[in-house]
Amino acid sequence: MVIETAGLTKRYDDIDALRGLDLQVPPGSIFGFLGRNGAGKTTTIKVLLGMARPTSGEAKVFGLSSSGQDGVEIRRRTAFVSDDKDLYDYMTVGEIIAFTRSFYPRWRDDLEQQYLRKFELSNGRDIKGLSRGTRTKLSLLLALCRGAELLILDEPTSGLDPAMAEDVLQALVSHVSREESTVFFSSHQLTEVEQIADHVAIIERGQTVVSGPLDDLRARYQRIQLVFEGDAPEFKVHAPGTHRVARKGRVVTILSSSSGPEVVDELRGYRPVSLDVSPVSLKEIFLESVRTED
Repeated sequence: MVIETAGLTKRYDDIDALRGLDLQVPPGSIFGFLGRNGAGKTTTIKVLLGMARPTSGEAKVFGLSSSGQDGVEIRRRTAFVSDDKDLYDYMTVGEIIAFTRSFYPRWRDDLEQQYLRKFELSNGRDIKGLSRGTRTKLSLLLALCRGAELLILDEPTSGLDPAMAEDVLQALVSHVSREESTVFFSSHQLTEVEQIADHVAIIERGQTVVSGPLDDLRARYQRIQLVFEGDAPEFKVHAPGTHRVARKGRVVTILSSSSGPEVVDELRGYRPVSLDVSPVSLKEIFLESVRTED
């Protein structure tokens, strides 16, 4: 695994930011890291990069401990783009590229030229005059060109219009497939995560509540809708994996995380007029996962 945490905890005074977080990020994946504000995403990233020490548990990147001297090696092999997109405002685009290039012997000049064109960046522009979206594009260029094995991105499309956000997403997909790198990114844009991620983890209150290959999660979760002749009866579903039962008139809608036949077999026993099973979106899985923790 490129990233692996086990029982990871982090406490700030009387606040538990992480409460036994378990993560496994396979190499070559585009891994979407999801959670509500305050769920622990930023703290997790800080621990992985050695910017914060865990209270207990373990965090490894490239098999190296994120705390102590190994943190230097992890940061050498990792490119991080924060949500703030911190840049030196007194420089030009060309100057900050040259400055960053000097620290990375594996810097890719070919990718630099490619992303200058793709992101419509001019070397002579002053950074202090760049829009939030353009700062985002410049930050991504600096990350993508340094030859990093792991990209950790916090809200990578923040401040971008839909067309440029699409360009950035496709650039990430192409980069992973071409450079054999791994992308670990947090985002509130669930449609974007669903578009490019092959693995996801949803965390809530410092713990992992859902994790795995995205295709497996979508195959496991399903929406079951029953229609009755009269008003829907009151009943409780005993089969495992039942998350939510909603009634409205003649219709009962159930969200299930069990791909087995148990739930459907039980529901047929209530003799509905019709029973339909349909897939659900990542947004529905996310909302249900964080609701179940309330």
